Amino acid sequence: MADVAAPTAAPTGRRPLSPVLRRILKDRLALAAAVIFGLICIAALLAPWLAPFDPYNTTRRPFIPPVWSEGSLPQHWLGTDGQGRDMLSRLLYGARLTLVMGLASVVLGGGIGALFGLLSAYYRRIDPFIMRIADILLSFPAILLGLALAAVIGPGLTAIVLALSIATIPDVARITRSAAVVVMGQDYMEAGRAVGLPDRTLIWRYLALNCLSSVFVFLTLRFGQIILIGAALSFLGLGVRPPEAELGMMASLGRDALFFAPHISMLPSLAIVLIVLCANVLGDALRDLLDPRLRNT
Repeated sequence: MADVAAPTAAPTGRRPLSPVLRRILKDRLALAAAVIFGLICIAALLAPWLAPFDPYNTTRRPFIPPVWSEGSLPQHWLGTDGQGRDMLSRLLYGARLTLVMGLASVVLGGGIGALFGLLSAYYRRIDPFIMRIADILLSFPAILLGLALAAVIGPGLTAIVLALSIATIPDVARITRSAAVVVMGQDYMEAGRAVGLPDRTLIWRYLALNCLSSVFVFLTLRFGQIILIGAALSFLGLGVRPPEAELGMMASLGRDALFFAPHISMLPSLAIVLIVLCANVLGDALRDLLDPRLRNT
């Protein structure tokens, strides 16, 4: 007599949510920050299609306050600046340039810093040399680096990205080295060396991938700091040159009109605060998700 198979439950067609996704959905603050940050990125990416006016076109109607109805006239929903340029259009283009500045600095500085940290942990003979270079770079604030680079190559986006990237390298190198030293003590690293795996494979496949979460979390938190420091450098006149739109520079251009047209400085300043706040909230949430000590609490 053949064995009768135990009845199995019929598939429901629904896949269970992963623990990470469930935790994200439970954290309403992080979810709201992700949605807002995503909308800002989409609006900045689609700035040429969403901007109601040319952000560089001057008109004869400067210092218009934010209005919602002008009859049959073209609507400047967020007003105009001192040159009569539409503020909404300039905010969209300015946010795009600010995000590009932050992303480029994070990728360049984070990549170089992570490479130095991995090499420092794997090749212990060069560890003191790399860490002393990191200590030297840590002694130079990002604003001072921006001033020095602006004096050498001239003010502009290139000078800010280089200054922010150099300022990011030592912090990322230290974070990566700390995580890599822990990984170097694991048994699978010794086993890889025992079977004769080349250094390139051990560094990339075993060491780098196991340090990726720590570096990614730090860079997410660092992104907000980079945006803030970059806006400060642009505010000091070291960023892009007019008539280009960048949030820090836009806030600087409106400081002479704070008493009769405060929206010129307040709107880009609020945009910077919103971007930095969303980045920090997402970084904190990502740290809680990827930290095994906090994941089970």
